[in-house]
Amino acid sequence: ELLNGLFAGPDAAILGFWHGLAEKAGAVLTPLMKAVSLLGEKGIAILLLALALMCFRKTRKMGVCVFGAVCCGALLTNLLIKDAVARPRPFEMTEQFRQWWEFVGAPAEDGFSFPSGHATACMAGTLALCLTGRAKARWGLLAFPALVAASRNYLMAHYPSDVLAGLLIGACAAMIACDITNLIYRYLHAHENRRWCRFALR
Repeated sequence: ELLNGLFAGPDAAILGFWHGLAEKAGAVLTPLMKAVSLLGEKGIAILLLALALMCFRKTRKMGVCVFGAVCCGALLTNLLIKDAVARPRPFEMTEQFRQWWEFVGAPAEDGFSFPSGHATACMAGTLALCLTGRAKARWGLLAFPALVAASRNYLMAHYPSDVLAGLLIGACAAMIACDITNLIYRYLHAHENRRWCRFALR
């Protein structure tokens, strides 16, 4: 109730904008947005990337950080905040939003709306990748969580305030994971004479 009251105007305006785009270019945009949303589903794509990075010594630290960031984001979002806030999804609240949701194919959704798990996971993993990488070009990857967040609004699965909160929580999760990863590696390097530390650094 509090969130709906605070963000009612901006949320409705932005969702109205996305519905307008769906009406004008839905034949192209709707399949694209569904594909982007699927790519961000539960952070699976990011987790698979993290596991792949952990297979190689040069990118292992990066993989550990990305994996930790996604897990931290999931813990904050899905286990702590969603159930505590218990915000219904837009199409469950008003007939207008329901009609807009049906217009884009009524994609199946379950659970509560605030914050967006898709936005949290994608921002957490992508920002962790940027923070642990050296190439400046990696910062362009932040377009990915932004696009996933937009897709969740386009499909009427979340309010804009849901995805904004998810992006912020994901950013916090990435920074926490980065600090923890640095502490872990500092410990490993300080105790390289121990067998299991040498194994972890191989």
